[in-house]
Amino acid sequence: MYLRNCWYVAGWSKEYDYSLHAQKLLGENVVLYRRADGKPVALEDSCPHRKLPLSKGKLEDDRVVCGYHGLTFDCTGSCVDAPTQRGNIPKRAVVKSYPVVDRYNLLWIWMGDPESADPDLIFTIDNFDNPEWGCTDGGTMHLGCNYLWMADNLLDPSHVAWVHVTSFAGGGTDDTPLTLDRTDTGVVVWRWIHDQPTSPYYKSLVKFEGNCDRKQHYEMCFPAIGVNRSVYTPVGTGGPDAPRVALTYENISYNFMTPIDEDNTLYIWVQHRNTDPQDKAISETMNAGAVMAFNEDKEILEEVHRGMANKTTLNLDLGLDGGAKLFRLQLQRKIDAEKEAD
Repeated sequence: MYLRNCWYVAGWSKEYDYSLHAQKLLGENVVLYRRADGKPVALEDSCPHRKLPLSKGKLEDDRVVCGYHGLTFDCTGSCVDAPTQRGNIPKRAVVKSYPVVDRYNLLWIWMGDPESADPDLIFTIDNFDNPEWGCTDGGTMHLGCNYLWMADNLLDPSHVAWVHVTSFAGGGTDDTPLTLDRTDTGVVVWRWIHDQPTSPYYKSLVKFEGNCDRKQHYEMCFPAIGVNRSVYTPVGTGGPDAPRVALTYENISYNFMTPIDEDNTLYIWVQHRNTDPQDKAISETMNAGAVMAFNEDKEILEEVHRGMANKTTLNLDLGLDGGAKLFRLQLQRKIDAEKEAD
């Protein structure tokens, strides 16, 4: 159902403190918190006695105390106290623990074999500490759909021509041919669109006047991380082998989809741009525009989820679905291989 031996984003690092935070991730109930020294902890959110969520209990000395009979669990998930029978802690009084790491202002969680949890495998966000790049605050959204519908959407540059008319759409987004590349980490769908007006979202952000050459780079990395690169450059200066010029504008949208369950997705994003690093007003404007556009995606994808779950006739695929189909195929192979190895 899910690829588990990989890192997912649980949330923004700032959302977790010295308090119990309940979440469902990949169909599993998890309780997250920080120790007094700030180190994050994630445990199975279920007391092994009568399955009361541990998040209904309390924190004492970095340990979680169940709110039913006081069974107490340390950061590894081991029971260290059973107040009703001290000196006789049940051997099966253990809860699962999950590796968690803070990086890029995000809290990452490993839902598979803890022994395989290598922080070096966390997805890399380029230019995160580059002072010449600006960054939005990003955001969080709940999607009432399976995470793969959002993955499909982020491998489909053509949908902007109809779904995002006032933001990301523009000349050529409806019919310019697409190129599909398979990579070691997933799939990329891309195209250059030449000599067309800048899309509404970017019109006030680029540093040149008139029409543009535009690249749409839609990439999906395992398990479900979308990287959208929007490149705008003066007419005649764009193309697959063309060097960047001084006025080339690039914005990279990092999109993290974490399955909550089969019908719900945690969607977190942040954008980096190669201009105006200190201009907070631009960051706020970009973020507001992104929220508007992503709400347009949300409305469409939740209807797609319901429609596909309750279809009474067969659906069909279009040529533009090539990237999504390839990504799903590669991901399923990884899931199958993981299950076979268990």
